[in-house]
Amino acid sequence: MFDLTAFVIALLVTAGIGTALGLVLAWGGRRFHVETDPRIQQVEDALPGINCGACGYAGCAAYAEAIVSEGAPMSLCAPGGADTAHAVARVMGAEVEAAEPKLSVTCCQGGHVDMRFDYHGVQDCRAAHVAGQAGGRKACTYGCLGFGTCARACPFGAITMSPERIPVVDWDKCTGCGRCVEVCPRGLNRVDPESYYVFVLCQSHDKGAVVNKLCDRGCIACRRCEKACPFDAIHVIDNLAVIDYTKCTACGKCVEACPKNTIVSFRKQRRARKKAREQAAQAREGAA
Repeated sequence: MFDLTAFVIALLVTAGIGTALGLVLAWGGRRFHVETDPRIQQVEDALPGINCGACGYAGCAAYAEAIVSEGAPMSLCAPGGADTAHAVARVMGAEVEAAEPKLSVTCCQGGHVDMRFDYHGVQDCRAAHVAGQAGGRKACTYGCLGFGTCARACPFGAITMSPERIPVVDWDKCTGCGRCVEVCPRGLNRVDPESYYVFVLCQSHDKGAVVNKLCDRGCIACRRCEKACPFDAIHVIDNLAVIDYTKCTACGKCVEACPKNTIVSFRKQRRARKKAREQAAQAREGAA
């Protein structure tokens, strides 16, 4: 038989317990509430929202909190560049000097390197690298594997693959976020300041005689670049030419001396890009 009195009592007890718990939670919420600085959301809104991690933080939200709460530099957002840095600075009521833009370069030109075997696995450089026991399918065990993993990883569509299956970077789209660096199993991608003009487009540490047989653009450690450089800015280390950018003036002497065209200057292209960027910034300022 249904006991109405017992039911009402149980209902009242349950309601009382629920009310008491609600009051406790409300009190705890007020007691332990932590005020959030509204500037965190404002800074996050000023960031691109790409969450690429190039700033060194987990994403735009984490970077925004670090700027407001920890005083992190306001110019670390590579995709946003100077415009974003200034937008963040306005939120923070501060001045900022935007960091120099960085651009990606692939240090390999080995599109015609002989193959050691046919690879029919997952079309991914990391998978092919492992499948080849850290050597890969190409005869040069240091060169690009050509499966376009870096191109697929780039969030800005700045990398395409050439007919020879070598990455080509469009610097008008590149933001220097570093995603391509993270995914390359050979360490062939690098991100450097826009003012770096000369690069050694090879990563092989094989002896010159070996490189000569494998690749027509590889460094053969002949040291002609060393002898040609008037600033002592390039040296062959472990069979590979290495540039010291603290000394390099981009004079081009090493480029001229290299018999394999391994050393390349992007001075003209990068200066043109910088000029176009500065003109665009001036136009925006004028419109404002």
